[in-house]
Amino acid sequence: MKRLQALPEMAVSVELVPASAVPQQAELPSGLENLFLLEATIFGRPRDGDASRVPVDLLTSLSSLTDAPVDVLLDLSGGAPADARPVWSLSYDGIIGQAGLIDAILDGRTPTAELSENGRTIASGRLGTEYGGVALASFEDMLARSTTMIVAALQGSCQASLPTLPGKVDQVTAAGGKPRNLAAVAAKKLARRIVQQIYRLCYNSPHWRVGWRQTDGRDLFDLKAHPQTGWHDLPDDGRRFYADPVPLLHQGQVTLFLEDFEHSLGKGIISAVPFGASGPIGTPVPVLEMDCHLSYPFVFEEEGEIWMIPETSGNGTIELLRSTAFPGGWVQEAVLVSGVVASDATIIRRGATWWMFATVRDGGGAFSDALHLWSAPDFRGPWAPHRQNPVMIDIASGRPAGRLVERGGSLYRPVQDCRRGYGAALALAQVTRLDDGGFEQTVETLLEPGPVWPGRRLHSLNSAGNLEFIDGSAFSPRWKAFRNHRTSTR
Repeated sequence: MKRLQALPEMAVSVELVPASAVPQQAELPSGLENLFLLEATIFGRPRDGDASRVPVDLLTSLSSLTDAPVDVLLDLSGGAPADARPVWSLSYDGIIGQAGLIDAILDGRTPTAELSENGRTIASGRLGTEYGGVALASFEDMLARSTTMIVAALQGSCQASLPTLPGKVDQVTAAGGKPRNLAAVAAKKLARRIVQQIYRLCYNSPHWRVGWRQTDGRDLFDLKAHPQTGWHDLPDDGRRFYADPVPLLHQGQVTLFLEDFEHSLGKGIISAVPFGASGPIGTPVPVLEMDCHLSYPFVFEEEGEIWMIPETSGNGTIELLRSTAFPGGWVQEAVLVSGVVASDATIIRRGATWWMFATVRDGGGAFSDALHLWSAPDFRGPWAPHRQNPVMIDIASGRPAGRLVERGGSLYRPVQDCRRGYGAALALAQVTRLDDGGFEQTVETLLEPGPVWPGRRLHSLNSAGNLEFIDGSAFSPRWKAFRNHRTSTR
């Protein structure tokens, strides 16, 4: 209600629906509050966030009562009265109300939220979370993105359809109203938390690793599968991990930029290492550090100079830097966008227009499901937000995962599939529309970890010259890092 009231010329009122008017399948399971309380305790989550109940008197005090006729009735419970007003129903996997969302979360499914009027879809989104397995946090993340979708739809934005996904079933029929043994759910969560704590005592978590290979003229966009020759790992010392590899071919030399995260500091910087035909020449060395955490060093060459757009979401900005002493000497050239928590900003020029892609954490929620676009006549700006932002809400194909590439006149973008967790899989999508009127894409290939790339994550994709880079997860025993540290300091 607060977000809607902030819109120009918008008045919002609430109508309370009797419990008898709400369908049984829309009822929340008993014991949910106790489950949330347990999770708040064992996972260290606040209990006064978006999942807390709103007092009725607060709802009514927020109402902006007017004599004007109601344009839209937004049904959040499934109990809207049958009258002449247009009714927009919010459902999750086909169930109106928050019970459908809880049903999907407890089942471990990725829910599809949908706003519809008399069977006509107005807006839809594939919702995500950064905290899979934690019902309280997942519920709050997905409620936040539901709010994003509602506000966008009332402003005439947000897509009505989502891209289909290869090798997966997009839509799942929810059971709705089936009995839940939340005590058993709570016991599993407590056991899971104990296992997590034991694991983190023994291993650095998370710990990422970078893989590289020679393409011999055929990259993953051509192969649409992992290469049979496999990948080489970029070694680390166990005390840090490397992630977000972005290579640049400059004056005949490939230099790899990456996130360098030292576990003891809990903060990322940007490091770089030159590559030859046989692999890295030396070890990565720091080239950029700021007050905030840095990652995703999107580097490119333009107008005879080297530029970088690192992720600076901790500052609430998207910033453009210029190198004065390559691969270092980075100075700020411009703040491209401010007042946003944006992830993995990626730019490309199409004709006379530059386009920038990033996912935005709008009013809380996940970092990876709301795709925003900006356009500009020059890469230095000024950047204008797309009038349909967010152009897509999709945890399976929203977040950028590397540079866009052209093949046969078509534009492709690597994207992150975070349905099973952040950076769990990589997908390749063809951009079928990119203009001031809208954005559309088709997901053609899904790449997951497996025998050729062991682990639980496959996160990004970039190439330069004859070299291609990905990253994913790795096991990093704490005792190994301690042993390596003692050896290096003797």
